[in-house]
Amino acid sequence: MNNLITFSDRLSKFLMVVAAAWAFGLTFLIMLNIIDRELFDGVAEIVTASIVIIVFLQAGYAIRSRSMLRADFLVKRFSPQLQKLLLGFGYILGAAFFLMIITGGWEESVLSWVENEFEGEGALRVPAWPARWAVIGGSAIALLNYLVLAYIDVFKPEYLDSEMDSEASEN
Repeated sequence: MNNLITFSDRLSKFLMVVAAAWAFGLTFLIMLNIIDRELFDGVAEIVTASIVIIVFLQAGYAIRSRSMLRADFLVKRFSPQLQKLLLGFGYILGAAFFLMIITGGWEESVLSWVENEFEGEGALRVPAWPARWAVIGGSAIALLNYLVLAYIDVFKPEYLDSEMDSEASEN
């Protein structure tokens, strides 16, 4: 199980870096579009697809580093056993949510690849499959990370000291 946790951490960090680099590059594309609108058409279509990709590439890291929104003001008043139970339930709900995204989007993602689907009605038509597959892949990593968190918090609390978020607090 340690290997799965390490894999999850490394993959989540890598995808977060890719998404951050993508967002950084996108800013230059937007600046070029502002400077000279006729130099490169279709920036709006690229940005629209890129936002979806960036969000889902970073979702796994946000979950694994415990940066997702969490309202535990009421749960903190319960006993430690009930807190652990509710925490595990919340992680399972998160995993189920991303599983529904995967199952609901799988067929559309396959069709977008097979039928070479494009989006956009302007000067540039952008392939739809990269965004669709980023949603599927990002949801799979998010699902994995919710299961990893459930395992650590509920069954192996001794792993909490060696977690991803402890590395971030040291830096």
